[in-house]
Amino acid sequence: MEKTKVVLATSNAGKVKEMADVLAEFGFEVIAQSEFGIKSPEETGLTFVENALIKARFASKITGLPAIADDSGLSVEALDGAPGLYSSRYAGEQAIDADNRKKLIKEMVDKENRSAKFVSCIVFLKHETDPTPYIALGECFGEILTEEKGENGFGYDSLFFYPPKLVTFAEMETREKKAISHRAIALDSLRQQLRGKK
Repeated sequence: MEKTKVVLATSNAGKVKEMADVLAEFGFEVIAQSEFGIKSPEETGLTFVENALIKARFASKITGLPAIADDSGLSVEALDGAPGLYSSRYAGEQAIDADNRKKLIKEMVDKENRSAKFVSCIVFLKHETDPTPYIALGECFGEILTEEKGENGFGYDSLFFYPPKLVTFAEMETREKKAISHRAIALDSLRQQLRGKK
């Protein structure tokens, strides 16, 4: 049976493989938008859901294919949800992960409430104007440390302490983190929706 092509609004090879593994059982072939020469649109939404939809609609419009996109980030309670949508550029447009972590440590000085969560939103559009897209959310709860711990991972992983395991995301093996992460939860939700178990 011929597979249905789906465009993934990313050029991240890791995400392509992750999505391909989930969608294979439903007869979908996942293709990164970079293979079509598509650049991501400006993310003007005010929520993770809105930004994921903006990216998916743009990719679907240009390719004419069903599209999937995700938007994710870190939300810290004491900072009113920041860095949130700006997680990847918290310390500025040209910021690297280390700059963002340094800013977060500074912003959290003297904060008693260290609660935080990683959030992932994955959307699936059957076509550009699909009025009923699949929307899958995943959240993983933890706390922000005062200093970094661990060498694995990326982004804010070395500051994100996960109480059930008593380690940071950066102290976990990649396979272990992938099993419990916000994206894993969102992917599982998407899988259940595609199976018709809403």
